[in-house]
Amino acid sequence: MENDQIRPVGDEQPERDSITQTGSITTRSSRGALHCITIVGQIEGHMEAPAQTKTTKYEHIIPQITAVEEAEDIDGLLILLNTVGGDVEAGLAIAELIAGMRKPTVSLVLGGGHSIGVPLAVAAKRSFIAPSAAMTIHPVRMSGTVIASPQTYEYFRKIQERIVRFITAHSRVEEAVLTRLMMETGELSADTGTIVSGDEAVACGLIDAVGTLSDALDALHGMVAERRQAGAQAAQNG
Repeated sequence: MENDQIRPVGDEQPERDSITQTGSITTRSSRGALHCITIVGQIEGHMEAPAQTKTTKYEHIIPQITAVEEAEDIDGLLILLNTVGGDVEAGLAIAELIAGMRKPTVSLVLGGGHSIGVPLAVAAKRSFIAPSAAMTIHPVRMSGTVIASPQTYEYFRKIQERIVRFITAHSRVEEAVLTRLMMETGELSADTGTIVSGDEAVACGLIDAVGTLSDALDALHGMVAERRQAGAQAAQNG
């Protein structure tokens, strides 16, 4: 049916430009309007990554999330993740924005949701992981010159605590289980940490369910419908 066809909001050219520049698009169907953002490659923070590196710039993502929350004609947000990690504080900033949204949010891990991609995945109100995807969980690392002092190690410890608190607050994984996965020494050849498959991520409580794009969209549209129904009931009671 014509009303059920997904079509871009507004002019087609601005939407094509949005996909090219920021990897995002807003679509409409009879079930509602959804905005989709992609977080891929390395999350770029205060320092620019090399030109040949595929990155997601946090200064692009942050205003998008804010605009989606405020836009009256957008009902929900879909986050597609295939990231190798990146800037820890930039990733946490994006995750906090997603977690603080009132509108329905769903994340789908495709390929990988490594390192700081884990908080980004669990920040949504419902999370999915593709059957072929995996997530790498490891302690905080930093490249470049590091001053070997007690203050430096304390700084790393506090960052690690922030990440652990966020993940456990927005998922079902227990802190002891998450810490064990981070500190595993027999899994990665040159690092501590663990690679968990889709089924394993669900079993330990990190992700809500294994699923595909259609599963994520169905869940998001279901949340949108529930929110509309709750709003209608509140208006009648008010």
